[in-house]
Amino acid sequence: MGGDTGIIMQNRGSVFSPDENHPNRLERTKNSFHTITPALAVKDGKPAIAYGAMGGESQSQTQAAMLTRVVDFGYDVQQSIEAPRRLFGRTCGMDPSDLWIESDVPDNVLRELKRRAQPVKLLGRWYSIVGHAQTIRWNADTGFYEGGADPRGDGSAAGY
Repeated sequence: MGGDTGIIMQNRGSVFSPDENHPNRLERTKNSFHTITPALAVKDGKPAIAYGAMGGESQSQTQAAMLTRVVDFGYDVQQSIEAPRRLFGRTCGMDPSDLWIESDVPDNVLRELKRRAQPVKLLGRWYSIVGHAQTIRWNADTGFYEGGADPRGDGSAAGY
């Protein structure tokens, strides 16, 4: 908080423009742009997976990868989080045509991307630029809860 002003310091307001003709001009009651993207997947009309990721433009890519790994490929939630990820497009000033990919992706995938002339930038394993994710999955029939947290960040999953 800024002294005793009652103003909470944060940087989301930095996306406003002082130009009164700008679409994102600063004005009363207007909310700042944000990239918060929590998600809830349902099965048979019941909540099944709550998941989310932080990391700017990587959030939607990370969340899509996690969900398809669980739903389409049968990963448990921790496996879906730890599996190699990628980030395509601009974030933090990167070239919008680059594909940033973690180094533990299979070699045949990298070879095929390069064969297709996709600019690939290799990252280390569990590299934070691809976001930090957490997931909870529950089974309404059994009451079983499963949690997962990203080794790329400082979160954890615990149950008792």
